[in-house]
Amino acid sequence: ACRPGFYKAFAGNVKCSKCPPHSLTYVEATSVCQCEKGYFRAEKDPPTMACTRPPSAPRNVIFNINETALMLEWSPPSDTGGRKDLTYSVICKKCGSDASQCEICGGGIRFIPRHTGLINSSVTVLDFVSHVNYTFEIEATNGVSELSFSPKQFTAITVTTDQDARSLIGMVRKDWASQNSIALSWQEPDFPHGAILDYEIKYYEKEHEQLSYSSTRSKAPSVIITGLKPATKYIFHIRVRTAAGYSGYSQKFEFETGDETSDMAAEQGQILVIATAAVGGFTLLVILTLFFLITGRCHWYIKAKMKSEEKRRAHLQNGHLRFPGIKTYIDPDTYEDPSLAVHEFAKEIDPSRIRIEKVIGAGEFGEVCSGRLKTPGKREIPVAIKTLKGGYVDRQRRDFLREASIMGQFDHPNIIRLEGVVTKRSFPTIGVKSLSRFLRAGFLNSILASHPVSGGGSLPPSISSGRPVMIVVEYMENGSLDSFLRKHDGHFTVIQLVGMLRGIASGMKYLSDMGYVHRDLAARNILVNSNLMCKVSDFGLSRVLEDDPEAAYTTSGGKIPIRWTAPEAIAYRKFSSASDAWSYGIVMWEVMSYGERPYWEMSNQDVILSIEEGYRLPAPMGCPASLHQLMLHCWQKERNHRPKFGDIVSFLDKLIRNPSTLHTLVEDILVMPDSPGEVPEYPLFVSVSDWLDSIKMGQYKNNFMAAGFTTLDMVSRMTIDDIRRIGVVLIGHQRRIVSSLQTLRLHMMHIQEKGFHV
Repeated sequence: ACRPGFYKAFAGNVKCSKCPPHSLTYVEATSVCQCEKGYFRAEKDPPTMACTRPPSAPRNVIFNINETALMLEWSPPSDTGGRKDLTYSVICKKCGSDASQCEICGGGIRFIPRHTGLINSSVTVLDFVSHVNYTFEIEATNGVSELSFSPKQFTAITVTTDQDARSLIGMVRKDWASQNSIALSWQEPDFPHGAILDYEIKYYEKEHEQLSYSSTRSKAPSVIITGLKPATKYIFHIRVRTAAGYSGYSQKFEFETGDETSDMAAEQGQILVIATAAVGGFTLLVILTLFFLITGRCHWYIKAKMKSEEKRRAHLQNGHLRFPGIKTYIDPDTYEDPSLAVHEFAKEIDPSRIRIEKVIGAGEFGEVCSGRLKTPGKREIPVAIKTLKGGYVDRQRRDFLREASIMGQFDHPNIIRLEGVVTKRSFPTIGVKSLSRFLRAGFLNSILASHPVSGGGSLPPSISSGRPVMIVVEYMENGSLDSFLRKHDGHFTVIQLVGMLRGIASGMKYLSDMGYVHRDLAARNILVNSNLMCKVSDFGLSRVLEDDPEAAYTTSGGKIPIRWTAPEAIAYRKFSSASDAWSYGIVMWEVMSYGERPYWEMSNQDVILSIEEGYRLPAPMGCPASLHQLMLHCWQKERNHRPKFGDIVSFLDKLIRNPSTLHTLVEDILVMPDSPGEVPEYPLFVSVSDWLDSIKMGQYKNNFMAAGFTTLDMVSRMTIDDIRRIGVVLIGHQRRIVSSLQTLRLHMMHIQEKGFHV
């Protein structure tokens, strides 16, 4: 029998074990050690695990408040109780001036992402009332907190939601205005709270005040706003940011841009010069033509001209100019008859070459089946077959044609491949064993409704002859990326996930280079084959989202998938490759979280408001800091600041070539808040070599490596003496490296201490 202080978990001839920490036994022959006073075991903790206790209170609570949002941040408890399942809860109370009379805030206050079960040590508070004392109690809990009868340990902070009028911006002046720009200036506040860091300028069209707004920053008390509409009234608000935080916004200032005629006077001189040059050029052309006629070379000139015209016509097709060697996307909507586009870009397949095997799902237009396609001179290949459901209307027919016309223009390994379409009135081969299943699924009803029926049957008038009834694409064995990741949660290495992201980015770069905007990039629209290759798909849904459960109505009308869509596309329906880059950042988050729903259970309206306030998704568990950094760059509010897909591909390639850069996880970093702020405009460095190349000092790579400065963190701590000691002797080169080191230190500080704010 085991003596006191030891236990034996299982009966039999096994050795006694010493009780785990903070547990003991008082009698012999005990199978479980009892926890010491104040320590506990959770229900699922094994007997071999040490007893643990609730954590102490969080530490170092700080806040940052502006006119619309309050950000709370804190440090983890000094004592976690010996457990890793640490979460936080925030309780809000409204208190009187003496802090003696307090009441729970109630449902009027919103917390982003939530007020309980927080994993990160930060939260954003919205919808608070001005001139009120709020007390926030922040409590840390773990898996045994519910078992303890001791008073809960929390840290409280009181915040008064007042704005000091002395820090507000007073009068704002319009210095000048053009057709697309306005120059503003203002006086600095008389009594700012600390040193002025910069100014934030918020502006929007007067007629669109409730839709969305844009913002920019300025270090000086003046700014030039560009990219505005002609002859349009804009509303401007300005606030100052000091070391103590933001002031309130100034009052509204209304200014109008110039109209198109206001810039004409300035251009008249240029027009006169151009007109004079044109007249002179035309006169010279007439003289040269007469010269060719006189010298007998008119025949040669006309013949060359005809050849040039024939060559030019050879590149014109259906009204589109084709340039040799350059492939661009052609919108099928520019065709008067959509069937012309599908016949130009998609290959017609004989239905006898198709064998349908089973129904695998339902799509936008009808059933989706798997089957086999017999290629000429080759063996059968697996394919997916999309069908057009019976009784469709003309709009659905056009959209069905449109998807085939779009897919047929693409040829890239990370874009779903179109095998062809079926437009002839004949049946594909259907396996006998699957016949009853197809009847139950209604698949044959779709085909029969698409063909004339003998014996007096008729078709709806909206159905016309010669329409496609099937789209045949390559078969992707693992289905959609989001479902695939949820089924295999935690099964892949980080390098494998980065490889998937690289494939998606490569496909999107191809689409962007062709001038195509996807509009609905999401993990559900990425397909995965048996080799884990990801391919972008669902081009027909890029404009037709009425049946998408993730879509929501916007104030502008129409439906868009809010959680994946950039702010400017939600507010103004401005879709571009930059808005696709925002969506790609969400796809990155889906991949690294193994298919979690972006923004969890937040409503679409809360998602829109939170993004406007600057909230961004936190890093998923186990996510490398470099990948979350890239996500945040994709989620820049200013679309021109988001990375191009070519840059994204290059960055992911560097990560794959240097896998050690993926070892630093976000949870290993001290703080990585998700609250509003300013994104530093730093390049995406992953190695010392990249950094030296960026400052044109690549000739010193060997010097840095030989001296042991092999990581950016080590380089950021270098002094001028270190730079001289490794062999940089030219004064100009020393100054360039020292100057860049200051920026690099800020870059490392934002990664390792403060995180990236958007």
